[in-house]
Amino acid sequence: MGDEKKEVVVRLEGITKEFEEGGRTRAVLKGVDEVFYAGDFSLILGQSGSGKSTLLNLISGIDKPTAGDVVVRGEVITKMKERERTLFRRDHIGFIFQFFNLIPTLTVLENVTLPQELAGVRGGQALAKGERLLAQVGLAGREGAFPDKLSGGEQQRVAIARALAHDPMLVLADEPTGNLDVGTGDQVLELLLNLTRLMGKSLVMVTHNEALVPMADRVFDMRGGQLTLRAGAGRKQAAGEVA
Repeated sequence: MGDEKKEVVVRLEGITKEFEEGGRTRAVLKGVDEVFYAGDFSLILGQSGSGKSTLLNLISGIDKPTAGDVVVRGEVITKMKERERTLFRRDHIGFIFQFFNLIPTLTVLENVTLPQELAGVRGGQALAKGERLLAQVGLAGREGAFPDKLSGGEQQRVAIARALAHDPMLVLADEPTGNLDVGTGDQVLELLLNLTRLMGKSLVMVTHNEALVPMADRVFDMRGGQLTLRAGAGRKQAAGEVA
């Protein structure tokens, strides 16, 4: 399948991001041009400090680039004001963090229903969807528990349910298994991939874990401020579906 036949969910156009450190300017991203396709699991590999998390923050609109544009489903989010970016992220993007970022004073179910409530879904509808998602991630019966009563793997399962609760078109995952042991991390990753594929979501994940390469549709390397598609890696690259 050629590129022209695939729907682009994210387009990066000349993305540069610079930071001031000790009176000097350091460029973390240098003119990055790339696209991510709808329905794909796109994996970005790179060492700590290579700019992976910075790139996710730019795609989500949490941060703005020094130069260039981020286009998500045709919307140039870099041209939006901060509140517009916040609302766009709330409505269209789910985020999964390495350290879970659950709200400790809310129950498991309340953590999952909060994104729906912020998006205007109320009452029984939000509760029913929250309970259904918790069942899908294997936490039925734990709705009333607080995050500190859960294991790390269980907390990340809640975080996955929360990221999917408002039916986002795009899910961004920042080292989602980095704070888990290998066995638990593998289970959480399998769950995340199965759910996002089942729901037809686009998933962009950053990690340093090479073991995830065979599971991804397309694989990118982040180094020297550039994002490079790894030839022959990933399911769709290996199958020749995407040039």
